[in-house]
Amino acid sequence: MTIPYYVSPEQVMKDRAEYAQKGIARGRALVAATYKEGIVIVAENRSRSLRKISEIYDRIAFAGVGRYNEFDQLRVAGVRHADTKGFSFSRGDVEARSLANLYAQYLGQVFTHEMKPLEVEILVAELGVDPEHDQMFHIAYEGTITDENAYAVIGGDAETIRSRIVRTFRRGWSLPDAVRACAAALSGSDKTLGTDELEVAVLARNGPRRAFERLSQAEVEQILKAKRAARAKG
Repeated sequence: MTIPYYVSPEQVMKDRAEYAQKGIARGRALVAATYKEGIVIVAENRSRSLRKISEIYDRIAFAGVGRYNEFDQLRVAGVRHADTKGFSFSRGDVEARSLANLYAQYLGQVFTHEMKPLEVEILVAELGVDPEHDQMFHIAYEGTITDENAYAVIGGDAETIRSRIVRTFRRGWSLPDAVRACAAALSGSDKTLGTDELEVAVLARNGPRRAFERLSQAEVEQILKAKRAARAKG
């Protein structure tokens, strides 16, 4: 009789965590931050068609890093859940908190019971009626959910990028200031990201019911160019 190969549960969980972390670390990071009129999300993304930031519902945005096909499946599931809940009850019943909890439960279930964990980290952001009610939830590959305050960083080299945004973040700053700070945090001192390498979207409080808006490459270029011009004059 063959004796089955034994691996302790602790080692299995450790191996799965390392596998997922390596996959996520290979991906490019993104930064989200609140500003005076909403929430801005800036991602390093060289693709013009494969989006890392998307709309889920009226005032809710989704952002993912890691393996694209895996977090895009989560995005689609979130859209379907939000549409169904909004249709069955009311649009006001669709909340980022409940959506983030569902994502956390699913990711935790996959991490615990499946052979291969999902190599993703996701962010769910909801625009409140005022800045005090803005919400951002970071959900990790193993289902851990974190309620972020004012700013969030997910993806590769997150700790280094977080330390940069911590130094520059200001409550109530303008959208251009927020975009420039987020782009600078992603770039660091050793490289400069161009507009063709950035994906930028906002949840704007001064807009219609659907608050999600994607900034064009020309708009991002104008924002970054203003900073470079001011630096040249200085």
